Amino acid sequence: MRVITYIAAGMFALTASSALAQTGPGATPPRTAPSAAAPAAAPKAPAVNPLTDEDVSALNGTDVYGSDGKKIGSISTALMKPDTKTIDRLVVSSGGVLGVGAHRVAMPIDQFKWDGEKDGFVISKSADDLKSMAEWKDPAHASTSGVGSSTPPAR
Repeated sequence: MRVITYIAAGMFALTASSALAQTGPGATPPRTAPSAAAPAAAPKAPAVNPLTDEDVSALNGTDVYGSDGKKIGSISTALMKPDTKTIDRLVVSSGGVLGVGAHRVAMPIDQFKWDGEKDGFVISKSADDLKSMAEWKDPAHASTSGVGSSTPPAR
């Protein structure tokens, strides 16, 4: 029984000493929030156009806004001319949930205008215009007949 008493007393001492170390004499008081008279944060600088960056992976996920100023999708792929190795089209994904069921449209790069305030591209089309355009299919993921089919092979 005495051992339990000593253990309990030791635990109490350890707990109390750590609490005193945090709030002991000489501790600085917590800082208060700045007063209302403090200057406001500097305005946010416009975002840099990702097309001017060497790393084109920054394009993926960039927002795309329609002619009405509303977000209509995002960039999912940058396409380039193989002979010149320059980006000539951007694929816009619109609709869907988390990329599933999205309608993807490839558009010439000259139709995209960068808006640094919106941190995205602006195009002169609406969401309905994109839906009416032909869908872009990724050739790397194009399905071939019979591959991945749930139909059993003929015997």
